[in-house]
Amino acid sequence: MSTDVLDLKEEKKSEALFSKKNRQLLSNPLDSDNPVTVQILGICSALAVTVQMKPAIYMAFGLTFVTAFSNLFISMIRNSIPSRIRIIVQLAVVSLWVILVDELLRAYAFDVSKQLSVFVGLIITNCIVMGRLEAYAMANKPWPSFLDGVGNGLGYSAILLILATVRELFGQGSIMKGTPLEVHPFEAMNLPFTGNGVLMMPAGACILIGLLIWAQRARNGYREEA
Repeated sequence: MSTDVLDLKEEKKSEALFSKKNRQLLSNPLDSDNPVTVQILGICSALAVTVQMKPAIYMAFGLTFVTAFSNLFISMIRNSIPSRIRIIVQLAVVSLWVILVDELLRAYAFDVSKQLSVFVGLIITNCIVMGRLEAYAMANKPWPSFLDGVGNGLGYSAILLILATVRELFGQGSIMKGTPLEVHPFEAMNLPFTGNGVLMMPAGACILIGLLIWAQRARNGYREEA
């Protein structure tokens, strides 16, 4: 079989909707290439919106939505964007999706919108969003770019939900407070509970993120190069 035929088959395989390469775009950010614990991006919002599960879930969904569709749109028009103004174009595209998310929150989850405050608007300049646009969407086709956005959004979401679960449970003694799924595990087990005030502070979230970074790098055998 000729080399050209082999190359053509390999190219078609790589273009499959959920080829191995495309699946890695979804799975890698959950572990070995996590945007928060590996790339150390999006730390500010992770510290600020993880006091409770409810706002953390909305923030996670919002960033995943914005990253995925911004990647998709920028990839579609990448060949038409002059390099001198590419950052401006990227910001304009991200702003469109952030405004949409913000308006939906104001309309259907106003209490959460108030809790998230300025952090929804700050998705526009979030390092994860801008980093994926510049590093991936500007150089790849729309479908892989969309998957890359979803994958990095899910990686960010996983860290947010872990932080929010630990902070709300041990800081307030509840899970999913303010929702129909609200539970109070310590009360249900008749255990005495005194909230940990440190976990309610950004410093507590910072300590937790540090522990997550250490645990993940230790498990993956990461070593700093000399």
